[in-house]
Amino acid sequence: MTKNELNNWSSAIATRIADEWSGATDFPNDAKLLRVALKRMLRNDSMVVASFIGSGIIEENYFEAK
Repeated sequence: MTKNELNNWSSAIATRIADEWSGATDFPNDAKLLRVALKRMLRNDSMVVASFIGSGIIEENYFEAK
């Protein structure tokens, strides 16, 4: 996975998790904090990012569908 792909997947996964967090509507600032923290962590671990792709978290064709 290239650095660009890793950054794109990390951002998409972090956004998906933060947006679907049950408190996102009531605590939008906390959802933003969660998204930022997840992006930073995911960008440092391509194996974890790869494990999310094609899971219930994010579809394997996420970028193709857009």
